[in-house]
Amino acid sequence: MSRHPYPPAGFECAYRHACPYLDWLSTTWVYGEFLRSEESYQEHLRVFDNYQEALTTSRDRIRALERENAELKAKYQALHQLQFKANRPIKKPSNAQNPDTEEKREKKRGAPLGHPGWFRAKPHRVDQTVVVPAPTRCPHCHGDNLTPLSERTDHVQEDLAPPPPPVVTRYVHHQAWCPRCGKAVCQTAENEMPGALIGPQAKATAIYLRQEMGITYRKVQQIFQQLFGLTFVPASAVGFDRRAASKATPIYEDIREKLRVSAVVHADETSWRNDGLGHFAWYAGNDDLAFFHIDRHRSASVARSLFGDQFGGVLVRDRYAAYNAIGKDWQACLAHISRNAKDIGREHLLLPKSDQDPRVDPFVADIRQLCSKLCDLGHALRSGELPWSKAAPAHKRFSRQLARICKQPLTFKPAATLRTFLLGPESKHLFTFLRHPGVAPTNNHAEQSVRRLVIFRKVSFGTRSSSGMKTHSVLPSLVLTAKRQDVDPIGWLKVLLTQDTPAAQAALYHNTS
Repeated sequence: MSRHPYPPAGFECAYRHACPYLDWLSTTWVYGEFLRSEESYQEHLRVFDNYQEALTTSRDRIRALERENAELKAKYQALHQLQFKANRPIKKPSNAQNPDTEEKREKKRGAPLGHPGWFRAKPHRVDQTVVVPAPTRCPHCHGDNLTPLSERTDHVQEDLAPPPPPVVTRYVHHQAWCPRCGKAVCQTAENEMPGALIGPQAKATAIYLRQEMGITYRKVQQIFQQLFGLTFVPASAVGFDRRAASKATPIYEDIREKLRVSAVVHADETSWRNDGLGHFAWYAGNDDLAFFHIDRHRSASVARSLFGDQFGGVLVRDRYAAYNAIGKDWQACLAHISRNAKDIGREHLLLPKSDQDPRVDPFVADIRQLCSKLCDLGHALRSGELPWSKAAPAHKRFSRQLARICKQPLTFKPAATLRTFLLGPESKHLFTFLRHPGVAPTNNHAEQSVRRLVIFRKVSFGTRSSSGMKTHSVLPSLVLTAKRQDVDPIGWLKVLLTQDTPAAQAALYHNTS
């Protein structure tokens, strides 16, 4: 009997309400349940797909968080190792006779092999001569049968003279009557500070010990008392600094104006504490000038106050964004980039093997090598060993090399961030020293200059007042500028305390005519 795909017209199932093949269930009800189950099945499939998608998203998120956690652990471990270096085991000397079979030894401390030794130069003058007679008893065997010889030996020894006592000067002033002022007047003698009980030489020396040597006020007072017999309280040393800073403020502001029209300026900043609050010590300078400024903020507005809105020179700096609006061109510090690459490589090695990117280590090594070559090239250009005509071809060559190093993408986030910077529009600032003569490829100048304040911050823990911030901005600027102008800082401070501002400014820049 053939089966029809469709029932004939007018057909009505006899088992519509009770089918023996369906356990006497209604076929109408069973068919309705079938339709409803199809809808439920599709709903279950949608719910399953949603849960599957959420599970996949969660797994990806967990994987990303695990990777980020591993990176943070590596960063923390690298910082910890940087602060607390492990004790290295003492290596025992090898007993091997053949040096070629021995393990590679560490570099011996001290100067490299073949470096000329350091010897003290012989004094140009002899202040006194002491004739020592020949001994009558041998200092070694204590024998007394000695025969005098005609040869003599000379021994030149330099030593300090006994500390001189304070020089007390009495100034007797003859007076004259001024009919215009209606009073008796007198003039100031050389090296005299009217109304001051301590002279300019002592004050200049105390200021130098504080601002250049980084000695505390109490220790300055102890040095004067124990070595020279000159007594004063530590608060007097504070007064020395404040008076000198007040007189030097116009010269300090003039240094700022000179820097604003300089062709090349280095800039950096470091943390500072004033009365327990966080501040920042800013530095700007070059081979001739030095300018320090302590401010509450580390923002672009402070940078503009230092350099002005019309600064047209080249600023050598790190990649801090506060300097972005300063100057038409700037040089990125290649030493910072090399150090950053080194830290990235160290952090990457601390990651689990499964999370490491095999392309990171070659990338870091190539970047460090490139920065080293650029620094050597910059030194050769500035010293004159390499003519300036070689700068443009080197610029093109190193730019192509940088592009090859950064060609492959990286998965390690710090390395990828560095790669993005090196490929971005700011990468041209890596080669500014090849476009502008006299520009250094690193910011080592600013690093070394601000180091004096870093050490002083560790000694004094900062300042306590706004006048203290001003003093420790003005005086270090002028003392360091005097050194860069080949002027004796103590002698110049003495001129500052005893003469007017134009005379002190002329002495600072050798304009004595």
